[in-house]
Amino acid sequence: MNLARLLAISRKEVIQLKRDPRSLLLAFALPMALLLFFGYAIAYDVKNISTAVLDQSNTPQSRDLIESFERSGYFTIVRYLSHYSDVDRVLGRGIARTALVIPPSFGGDVAAGRRAPLQLLLDGSDANTATIAKNYAEAIVARYSVDALSSGRPITAPVTAQSRVWYNETLESRNMVVPGLIAVIMSIISAMLTALTIAREWERGTMEQLAATPVHRIEVTLGKLLPYIGIGLVDVALAGLAGVIILGVPFRGSIALLFAMTFLFLVGALGLGIFISAALKTQVLATQVSILVTFLPALILSGFIFEIATMPIVLRAITHVIPARYFVTVTRGIFLKGVGTETLWAEALAMIIFASVGLFLATSIFKKEIA
Repeated sequence: MNLARLLAISRKEVIQLKRDPRSLLLAFALPMALLLFFGYAIAYDVKNISTAVLDQSNTPQSRDLIESFERSGYFTIVRYLSHYSDVDRVLGRGIARTALVIPPSFGGDVAAGRRAPLQLLLDGSDANTATIAKNYAEAIVARYSVDALSSGRPITAPVTAQSRVWYNETLESRNMVVPGLIAVIMSIISAMLTALTIAREWERGTMEQLAATPVHRIEVTLGKLLPYIGIGLVDVALAGLAGVIILGVPFRGSIALLFAMTFLFLVGALGLGIFISAALKTQVLATQVSILVTFLPALILSGFIFEIATMPIVLRAITHVIPARYFVTVTRGIFLKGVGTETLWAEALAMIIFASVGLFLATSIFKKEIA
C-alpha cells in the first residue's frame, strides 16, 4: 500500500465533498436533527393528561379529590362538564384523554364513612396513555382514602375508582398502532415515490423533453400526481383490509370519509415530493431530504408513538405544522371511534390547507423549471 496514493485519493474525495455543499451540510445536519428530535420528543413519562371532570356532588369532599388530581402533576383539568352526555363528546373529539365522573352521593358517602365509588372513563385509542392514566388515577384515589382516614373521618370502606375504557376496551396496543402506522407509512411512501421517480427523470433528461412540449404546468403537476394518488389509495385500502382481517383491528367509521381524507393528505404529500425532486434534481439528495422532512416528523412529532402533551412547548408548537399529526388523528378516529366530519372537521381543514400548499409548491416549481 502506497501512502502517497492513499492520501491523494482522500484529498480528491475532500475536494468532491467541497464541490457538493448540500450533501456535506446534510451529513452534519441529519445526525444533529436526529439527536434533537429523539432527545426532546422521546418521553416515556406521561404527564399533563388532559382530563374532563363531571362533578355531580359539588361538595368539599369532591373538590378535595379534584385538587388531588390537579396537584399530582399527572392530570390537567381541561373541561368541567355539566351532563353525562358531554363525556362522549370530549373523549370522542380528543379534547380530553380521561373523564372523572363524581356521583351526586359522593360527598355524603365520604362524610358518613360509606363506600364511595367514582367512575374513570378512558380514551383507549391511545392504549399506553390510557393504561398509565388508569394507574395514576387509582393511586391518587387510594391516597385520598388514606388521607381521609388519617384526618379522623369515620371511613370504613375506601374510595374506589371504577375504570371503563372506551374505543379500545381491551387496551390492545395493536388497535392503536395499526391505524397510526397507516398514516406514518403513507407520509413516507407518498413523498418518496414522487421525489425519487421525478428526480430520476431530471437525471435522465426527460424533464427537459417535457418542457419542450406545449403543456401547461398545472397539467404537468396533476398528470404527475394522479397515478400516485391512485397507488396511495390502493395502499391504504390494502393496509386497512390487512389490519381488520389479519390483525383484528376494529373499523367503526366511514370508508368514504377515510378515502376522502386520504386523498387530501396524498395531494399534499405528493406535491411536497414533487417540490423536493424538482428543487434538488438528484435521487440521492431527494431521498435524504424526503426522509428528513417526512419520516422523522411523522414518526416522532405526529403523536403516533409519543404523546404530544409530554413534549416541550416548542415541539408541541411545531407539531401543528406536521401533516401526519392530523392524519394519525383521522385514522385512529375513524378506525376506533367511528367519528365523522362533525368531530374531524379541524383535521379536515388542516389537510385541505396541506393539500393546497403541496399543490402550490409543485406547480410553482414546475413553472420555474419548465418555463
